[in-house]
Amino acid sequence: MYHREAREEYVQAQRLGQREYKSLVASGQNPYPEVLDTILGGRNNESVQEVGLVEIPSDLIVGVKSAGRTTAFSASFLPLLSADSEFAYKWIELCAAHFSTGIRDPILCYEYLGKFYVQEGNKRVSVLKHMGAPRIPGTVRRVLPSNAEGPRVQAYYEFIDFYKYSGSYRVQFRHPGDYAKLLAALGKAPGEAWDEREKKTFSSYFQYFREAFLGLDGALLDLLPEEALLLWLQVYPFRDLGRLSTKELKKTLSALWDDFVAISRQEPATVHTEPADTGAKSGILSRILSGAPDHVHVAFVHPLDPSSSTWIKGHDQGRQYLENALGDRVVVRSYFHADTPTLAEALLEQAVSEGADVVFATTPQLRRSVLRAAVKYPKVRFLCCSADTQYSSIRTYYARIYEAKFITGAIAGAIAKNDRIGYVGSYPILGVPASINAFALGARLTNPRAEILLRWSCMAGDPQAALLSQGVRVISNRDMPTADPVYLDFCNYGTYATDDLGNLEPLASPVWLWGRLYENVVRSILAGTWEKDSSARKAVNYWWGMDSGVIDVKLSQRLPEGCAALADMLRTGIQTGQVDPFRRKILAQDGSMPNDGSRGLTPDELLRMDWLCDNVIGSIPEFEEIEPFAQPTVRELGIHRERIPVEKEGAL
Repeated sequence: MYHREAREEYVQAQRLGQREYKSLVASGQNPYPEVLDTILGGRNNESVQEVGLVEIPSDLIVGVKSAGRTTAFSASFLPLLSADSEFAYKWIELCAAHFSTGIRDPILCYEYLGKFYVQEGNKRVSVLKHMGAPRIPGTVRRVLPSNAEGPRVQAYYEFIDFYKYSGSYRVQFRHPGDYAKLLAALGKAPGEAWDEREKKTFSSYFQYFREAFLGLDGALLDLLPEEALLLWLQVYPFRDLGRLSTKELKKTLSALWDDFVAISRQEPATVHTEPADTGAKSGILSRILSGAPDHVHVAFVHPLDPSSSTWIKGHDQGRQYLENALGDRVVVRSYFHADTPTLAEALLEQAVSEGADVVFATTPQLRRSVLRAAVKYPKVRFLCCSADTQYSSIRTYYARIYEAKFITGAIAGAIAKNDRIGYVGSYPILGVPASINAFALGARLTNPRAEILLRWSCMAGDPQAALLSQGVRVISNRDMPTADPVYLDFCNYGTYATDDLGNLEPLASPVWLWGRLYENVVRSILAGTWEKDSSARKAVNYWWGMDSGVIDVKLSQRLPEGCAALADMLRTGIQTGQVDPFRRKILAQDGSMPNDGSRGLTPDELLRMDWLCDNVIGSIPEFEEIEPFAQPTVRELGIHRERIPVEKEGAL
């Protein structure tokens, strides 16, 4: 009694299949289902696991195990053969059975890298897909890739562990570490058991999110729904998916859409290595046309206060510089002790409620709280002192400290009498290896035999005492937070030398001049050039150097005249672009050649540098080796963030 309806469904499915076939052929794509044997290329060394009976998401069934009769189907398993063919007769019989009692027999298929390839049951798949079945039961055999290299395969092996406990095939990340981030947001540890309620909750909540994301044309982005979820969870707790209506959920997605677009790009961030032009070209007419304000309310949000942190003291002096430079064109307020997420979010709310047009958060640990505030208040400009961001809602700012390290390295090389120079690194975070290597290259410039003994302040022990006990007499310590000479004179900061009696002689130190950066950023807002960066829907990172005046080298009055003259020449060369510390032949510790000397390194290569020059004796510590006080910063900005165990956050 269902055959007439089943035949009508076949005719409709065939029409859709032929349309899909012609469209794929016209665009030069394969019009038929994928063939696993072809994908594997005849390789027979992959091992196979028996997974068992699985409710397979129907859209993940993309192909067949072997070629066989693939030409009977379009790419999405719609039928192509004539309605009078034997194939069509069997399809119609299955469809009629589906109408009457349902198709109950599971298909047999292989799974490879999260996609499914049918060995038995092609027509069942065709009927059920056409009828809109969200899941198809199947007995699954998993083909394990023999080569575990490459981010997609690494992520897949992480998926296998995730599936073991969650039972979900729906989440298929492409990048290693993403499963750990998701588990942390759900309040689950890797390897922790899920009960049936948790499995069902996750499955239904994620499907709800997925449908809302795709309903807003998320499929047009190179961004999977699960990848979008990771960003969404930076702002909203997972439990909100059980509380928000569809309209409310789509509103939260729309608020983050520019960020989704930014992280979906192959190059999600734009790195600005120098300030925008805010000079004479930005006249009254251009400011009016751009909607630039006449004055700006600026807020600074700090985790500590200047009396307890030299880092905050440097930023607060930058605030004073900004006020002196722009006078009544700025109104500035400072907010201190944002040292927990709750306090940070409360102070950011207070800053906005008190009229802030632009907010500077002065440490990387505040970035997540800043992102939440930026999504909530899109008309306020938010910046976080950090070396990297992929989000277009906020901007980050930092300075190319390695340029100054190159100069102090050259001074150290000239001063060291025994060719051995100590270097105390801060944290293994973005940009720090570049500073170590620039110092090492600077030392080699004045002393080809110079060796840099690397120690870390974030590890147990006293690194300076350890270096001195090894006979090292020239040491590079932490950088000066402000230009106040007292920091250099007492040798608690910068590079210094010791004589045979143990007396300390200051030499030089890099110094942060945050005020110049704050002035330039605020001037770009007043001139209307800030908005130009926003049009591309990309993340913006400010990474300025000595040519922008945000970094300098403070020289000791007791530095030998020749060394001071050399430092001045190198400073001028870096400021004018005639000197590039990394435009030279460089050998790394492992014998590789990161640069043959024919080019300079890109900002991305410098920020994400994770190797050390061959004249550096020491290594970059792993997360487990550093002290607890340093771990939050390394979690946020570590050069090997993907290898760091993620902290549990929410509760599934």
